[in-house]
Amino acid sequence: MSDLTGRTALVTGAGQGVGQAVATGLAADGATVAVNDIVASRAQEVAASIRAEGGEAVALAFDVTDFPAVIAAVESFGRVDVLVNNAGNAGVDGWPGMAPFAQTSPADWEAFVRVNLYGVMNVTRAVLPGMIDGAWGRIITIVSDAARVGEPMMAAYAAAKAGAAGLTRSVANEVGRHGITANNVSLGTMRTPLTEASWAGLDDAAAAIRLRGYAVRRPGLPADVAGLARYLAAPDASWITGQTIPLNGGYSNAL
Repeated sequence: MSDLTGRTALVTGAGQGVGQAVATGLAADGATVAVNDIVASRAQEVAASIRAEGGEAVALAFDVTDFPAVIAAVESFGRVDVLVNNAGNAGVDGWPGMAPFAQTSPADWEAFVRVNLYGVMNVTRAVLPGMIDGAWGRIITIVSDAARVGEPMMAAYAAAKAGAAGLTRSVANEVGRHGITANNVSLGTMRTPLTEASWAGLDDAAAAIRLRGYAVRRPGLPADVAGLARYLAAPDASWITGQTIPLNGGYSNAL
């Protein structure tokens, strides 16, 4: 899709699913990719698979919520030209469950905010100085339509994702003059290894009910996200910044 030869990319949460597809796609476009995951073995497997296909990749295991570890990992890798903030949900703690906000407590909110907001802040802050020095950069943050539409029963998650989207827009306004773009990709319902268990037990009728709000009646797939991320990372996308682009099969429409 584009020529990223000579560029470097860091994809967080790239040990499976969406992150793996994005990392593989950026490597196919010529970038040297740092495959991050909190689980080292997953990062190593994805990096090895990229190298087996002729791409260049290294595993970079760290926890996005640990700012000193993020800084150390980025320094060990070197300047990052393309950052994809993909690590999300609730990290190693798993998904705490869905409940009305009035029935939740700060302990329930913590994992969502720590990973989905502070994780994005940590990694973005770590790579920005190098992008500014190099006068070129792409920041792509994966957010959620739960934030765009205010999905019920998911208030803390929606708040954290909305915060990450706001951060990205602010950064776009700060660093555009340095040749750096920053955009959000807002996802609808996805089918990935992380969500597979929730799909596996559904028959066709139950799946249709889940997808009835989608104009394209299927869940999103990792390849869908990779295609848009690869475009936003491309040199040709240099005039797209500060945007939140829905990638959701028509779940929510925007002008």
